[in-house]
Amino acid sequence: MTESTATQSTYSDWTNRMVEESLANFRRMSRLPFLWQQAQRVRKGASKSEVVYEQGKHRLLHYTNGDGVRFRTPMLFVFALVNRPYILDLKPGKSVVEHFIRRGFDTYLIDWNVPTDADRHLTLDDYINGSMLNVIEFLRERCGVPQVNVLGYCMGGTMSAMFTALHQTLVKNLILLAAGIDFSGDDSLLLKWTRPEYFDVDALVDVCGNIPPQYLQSMFLLLKPIQNLFEKPITLWERMDDEKFVDEFLTMETWLQDNIPIPGEVFREFVKYLYQQNRLVKGQMPVGRHTVQLRNITCPVLNIMARKDDLVPCSQTLPFNDLVSSTDRKTMQLDAGHIGLAVGSKAQKELWPAAVDWLAQRSDAVAGQ
Repeated sequence: MTESTATQSTYSDWTNRMVEESLANFRRMSRLPFLWQQAQRVRKGASKSEVVYEQGKHRLLHYTNGDGVRFRTPMLFVFALVNRPYILDLKPGKSVVEHFIRRGFDTYLIDWNVPTDADRHLTLDDYINGSMLNVIEFLRERCGVPQVNVLGYCMGGTMSAMFTALHQTLVKNLILLAAGIDFSGDDSLLLKWTRPEYFDVDALVDVCGNIPPQYLQSMFLLLKPIQNLFEKPITLWERMDDEKFVDEFLTMETWLQDNIPIPGEVFREFVKYLYQQNRLVKGQMPVGRHTVQLRNITCPVLNIMARKDDLVPCSQTLPFNDLVSSTDRKTMQLDAGHIGLAVGSKAQKELWPAAVDWLAQRSDAVAGQ
C-alpha cells in the first residue's frame, strides 16, 4: 500500500467514525425531551405495602406476602433519617425487602417521613426510646411474639445498635448494614470535615434548626465530585440508547435527589457525640437518661459492610463485633459502595441470599411449616 493510499484509508476511517458518532449523538439528543417524563414515572418502592401503625409523622409499613409467612419473628427494617427508605425496595430485582418476603419473613419498615420545623427539637431519645420502642412493642403484640428481628442501614444501623443495647430482650437477631460505630479513624472525608476545630455544629443547628436537605446533598456530592458531577452525566449521555440502563439510572437518581431534612437536635447529637467525641465505643453515649453500653448486646449479630464505602468505611463498622457480648457474631464484606450494598447486582446475587440464609437459620418456623 502506497503512502497516499494509506493516508486515504486513514482519512476514510476517521470520516466514518465521525459520521457514526454524529448519528449516535443525534439519537441521544432525540431522547432528551423524554427523559423528564420518564423520570416522573419512576415508581418509588416495588413491593406492595400498607400502613399498619402511625405515630405522628412516623409510619410503619407492612409488606404483603402472597407466598405466606414461614417464620414467627417479624423482620423490621430501620433506615437512616437522611433519605427516603425505599432504596431498600427500589425496584423488582433490586430490592432487599424482596429477598426477605420471598423467604417467608413477615416484613416491616419504618418510614420516618419528612420532619417539619416543629420537629427540630426531636432527639435520638425520641427516635430510639420513643418511636422505635413503640413500633417494636406494637409488632410484639400484633404478631404475638416476644422479640423482633432488626436490620438497620447506615444511620439507622447505628440507631439499631443503640436500641438493641438498651432493649436487648426485645431483639432476637440484629443485622447492621454499613453502620457507623467507631468514629476514631481518619480515612473518611466526613470524619475530617466534622472535626470540632473545623465544624461548629452548635452554630449550624442554632441557626438552621433542621438541617436542610440541600446542605446534606452537597456534602454527599463532594465526597466524590468528579464521579458525581462529571462521570455520571457523561455515562448517561453515552448510554442514552440503552433503555434498561436509563431506567435504572433515573430510578437511582430519583432516590438520590429525594433528600429530606434531619431534625436539628438529632444532627447535633450525632455529630457531637459520635463524629467528634466517639462516645459509643467508649460506653459514654447518652440517649435520654440512658447511657448506651454495647456490651449489653447478646443476640446473634450479622455485621455487613462495603469495602468501597466512602460514606461509612469498614473501619467504622468492623469494631462492632468485638464490642458486644454476643457469642454468635458474623461479618460479611462486599466489594461495593455504600448504596451498592442495597441495589448492586453482586449484592442481589450473593450478599442478600446469604444474609437471608443466616437469619433463617436463627429463626423459628411457623407451626406446620
